Amino acid sequence: MTKPIELHYWPTPNGWKISIALEEMGLPYEMIPVNIGTGEQFKPEFLAISPNNRMPAIVDPDGPDGQPISVFESGAILQYLGRKSGLFYGESERDRVNIDQWVMWQMGGLGPMAGQTHHFRQYAGAIIADQRQLAYGAIRYTNETHRLYGVLEKQLAGKDFVCGQLSIADFAIWPWVVPWKNQGIQIEEFPNIKAWFERLNGREAVQKGFKLGAELRSSGLQASGKAAEEARKVLFGQRAR
Repeated sequence: MTKPIELHYWPTPNGWKISIALEEMGLPYEMIPVNIGTGEQFKPEFLAISPNNRMPAIVDPDGPDGQPISVFESGAILQYLGRKSGLFYGESERDRVNIDQWVMWQMGGLGPMAGQTHHFRQYAGAIIADQRQLAYGAIRYTNETHRLYGVLEKQLAGKDFVCGQLSIADFAIWPWVVPWKNQGIQIEEFPNIKAWFERLNGREAVQKGFKLGAELRSSGLQASGKAAEEARKVLFGQRAR
């Protein structure tokens, strides 16, 4: 029997992308927690599969030609799983190009900008003493995140899913819309996004992937007191190791 895919994971938007995809594709997997709040992403054994010291990463024992393969970067993992399963990655090269560009849009745009928005709106106040600097960062990234929501709103006009049919692009983008309130977004301003979000939210596999490891969020930045302070030092004071 083929061994399950190892999912090295923590319950964050980037982690949810892969757990949702695995659930939707019906691929067997086992979750291996990587506590990013305590620095487990810097351990040598994890760096061997994810040299950018970021989760998620996967190890597929049944990779190309039946040999094991490890993959890091969530967008690359989604593309790999789409090719492996033959699901949610279009039926033609034209389909795949369209899907890829929206996966890259999330990887290069929505994810990083929303991530910075979260940082300045939720966490930076405990680190940055200069309120002008804090306000500038919050306004700058909130505005850019709002602009990106506008791009997605237009793309979803007349569509149930980002690329027409359900695809890995939806799995990439949906988790970064989950925390829209923390991004300073009024979801009612984007009715197409709201309808799409609820459409995916109602899928059993999406919910199962989203809830994977939910109990782990009681540690790290979601903790309180000293634990949260230590997590901030790890996550926001990182240097090359």
